[in-house]
Amino acid sequence: MIEFGEWLPDQSDLGSSGVLEAKNVLPSIRGYVPMKSLAQISGVADNYIRGMFATRKQDGTVQLFAGASAKLYRYASADSDLDSVSTSGNYTLGTDDVWKFVQFGNSLIAAGGHNQALQEFNIESSSNFDPISGAPAAKHIAVVRDFVVTGNVKYSGNTHSDRIYFSAINDPTDWTIGTNQTDIQTIPDKGQITGLVGGNVGVVLLQKGIARIEYVGSPIIFSVEMIETTHGCDLSNSVVALGTYAIFYLSPDGFFMFDGQRSIPIGSEKVDTFFYDDLNPAFTHRLTAAIDPQNQVAMWSYPSIASTSGEPDRMLAYNYAINKWSLIELDHQSLGTILIPGSTLEELDNINSSIDALGTSLDSPLFKGDSFTLAASKDKKIHTFTGTPLSATVTTREFEVAPMRTSVINKVIPYVTAKNPAVQPTLSVSVGSRSKQLNDVTFTSTSSLSDDNFCNVRSHGRYHRVRVETSGEFRYLLGCDIEGAALGKR
Repeated sequence: MIEFGEWLPDQSDLGSSGVLEAKNVLPSIRGYVPMKSLAQISGVADNYIRGMFATRKQDGTVQLFAGASAKLYRYASADSDLDSVSTSGNYTLGTDDVWKFVQFGNSLIAAGGHNQALQEFNIESSSNFDPISGAPAAKHIAVVRDFVVTGNVKYSGNTHSDRIYFSAINDPTDWTIGTNQTDIQTIPDKGQITGLVGGNVGVVLLQKGIARIEYVGSPIIFSVEMIETTHGCDLSNSVVALGTYAIFYLSPDGFFMFDGQRSIPIGSEKVDTFFYDDLNPAFTHRLTAAIDPQNQVAMWSYPSIASTSGEPDRMLAYNYAINKWSLIELDHQSLGTILIPGSTLEELDNINSSIDALGTSLDSPLFKGDSFTLAASKDKKIHTFTGTPLSATVTTREFEVAPMRTSVINKVIPYVTAKNPAVQPTLSVSVGSRSKQLNDVTFTSTSSLSDDNFCNVRSHGRYHRVRVETSGEFRYLLGCDIEGAALGKR
């Protein structure tokens, strides 16, 4: 069997240990599993969504928030609308700004860039977000120990892109420098701050390095130690983390994971070259990243060079448990990780009056409000990846049937398992061949799986590859076998 190995687009086609294409699937320890399509769960915002955050009240009630360029919203389970909870006068985000949220006790704090001060919403009692008096405007925000910490900030009319500014201890609404341990600290010579990750200690990502901040008390408050000086993060919206021990980010030389002590390359010789060749350089500000907690996947959304409008149309998926990648082709606007309020059957009518058109199975834990899930915005609405499986394509490495000889391939047997044998996926197979490495690859017409469990194809050449396409529900895409015969050496 020719196994569907790791997707390695940066490797040579011939003799690669992996596959040449792994589209609309997620990596598995063997082969690939389905990637589900988007299913709408909310009404429409005024502009495309630039941030999402979910939290629970003391009684367990889930609240889902989202932000766009001019407003902040709260999802209403009663009618699935996105209700504005903006301060009076709304907001004006910069072109490359997104909303970032943290929770400190009952206070939900939102940072939307340099154009407005931090916004607070008390999850137990507030009806609207309101600016925090005296607080800075900030690109990045995190909770470190007993403080809300911001980075790349603007206050008193001045921008400090290399400075952190933290609140009073145990009070996210007090930002008076010099009182209750509120203070500022500049991290020099490493460029702008491009990310913050909180925890018992904090991690600050900069353009030319990574620093760790640790609470030490007065008079210093936070010590700053440069941990990584070889790599930095230049695309701020590329930062996504499981915690301070696993921070994923983009450096000018590719994808990395910072483990708290050092940066480990995760895309080198795999997807780094593919990504930078495919990314539309005019719209790097539209890149977003999120964790899919149900599949152990970090996801990066971006507009490819095929997207002339700048709308994201592709996602790179990285399974951090097995260190494998895949590619998702899907029109959307941004990514996030959410939890939605549980829904009754009656409330599901607000999402879609037709159960068949709902997009998400009624058995999904999504409607119980029990688990965090990967989400995306599309058409200015919140969607989850809980729809039907996307049509998938996997193409094997390029191979020779017999060294230094031309050959013909007559049959292909794809190894694809069904999740439900009673409802089998539709399979199509084609073979691409060429006589020289310098030539373009020519594919045969697609062939369906026969009752005898093979696909009839006929392709002549020296170098071959097999493409398997699926439509419908499957469990695993594992690989294929071929029937071929060697011909002459000419």
